[in-house]
Amino acid sequence: MDDSELYPIGDVARRTGLSVSAIRFYSDAGIITPTGHTDAGYRLYDVQAIARLELVRTLRELDAGLHDIRRLLDGETTLRDLATAHLALVERQARRLRVRSAVLRTIVRQHTPTEQVSLMHKLVSMSDDDRVQLIDQFWDEVSEGLDVRPSFVERLREVRPNLPEEPTTEQLEAWIELADLVRDDDFRRSVRTYLHDTYSTPSGRLMTAPATLGSIDKGAAIIQEAQVAHQAGVPEDSPQARDIADRFVTAIAEAAGSRATTEVRHRLAANLMLAKDLHETAIQRAASGLTDAHGRYLSLVATINGTKAGVPVPYEWLAVALNAESRP
Repeated sequence: MDDSELYPIGDVARRTGLSVSAIRFYSDAGIITPTGHTDAGYRLYDVQAIARLELVRTLRELDAGLHDIRRLLDGETTLRDLATAHLALVERQARRLRVRSAVLRTIVRQHTPTEQVSLMHKLVSMSDDDRVQLIDQFWDEVSEGLDVRPSFVERLREVRPNLPEEPTTEQLEAWIELADLVRDDDFRRSVRTYLHDTYSTPSGRLMTAPATLGSIDKGAAIIQEAQVAHQAGVPEDSPQARDIADRFVTAIAEAAGSRATTEVRHRLAANLMLAKDLHETAIQRAASGLTDAHGRYLSLVATINGTKAGVPVPYEWLAVALNAESRP
């Protein structure tokens, strides 16, 4: 385009993609001033005016208001400041849309009764403090009277949802379900029954003893290595498996203040098989429909926190490797 040439409104409309009526509107609103007029009074625009109109069209497509556009074109604000303010507005709108989307998806998926819609919206709109209080109340009830050491109960309570400031729709949906579940009396009873049946037993108390938990923490990295080896099909009696088992029993023995003797190896292997039985019992109860309450809680928390559910510990693989003869 020629910088010195003036263009009629029809040409400007074709160049900018704006309608003739929109260009007239912006001119009448003082957003863009015609550069000149024909003898018949028709408006003419130069290259700078066309460039400003193209900017106006872009900003309007981004939902910027006329007042803010006028301030920008008049030099009262900068494009960066306008974009910053508008970005904050758009992000607030996006958060509201995610909340609405989560509620609507939950209604569609769960065939939610009409009277539950308001409750769901309140659940998803809870403050951080409200969410903490709700989860604390849940754990207070389900762990009451649990015959294990207080330190283990604290470990249970540490597994809690932390909804991020910018949650995805999936995270919001998971929070709606979790918040609704922990308020449900039947769900609370199911989790309470699961915890008591699993841990308020001689074997359960053994597995939740501080020494056992400390050993688990100490050997967690090695257990992850065992998971990878097991999934890769490494034989339990292979040199790699025996090496993992050696380092695992050494780490756990050190955590307990003892040495990695043969007796310790065999006892640790027996404890792993006991843990395997406890895990399989929990799965069987879930499959029979008795309860999968705690597992559902953990799954939802993992979704909300943006983490993946842990890969099951290869109890038997590691137990066999522990019982295998160590390399000299």
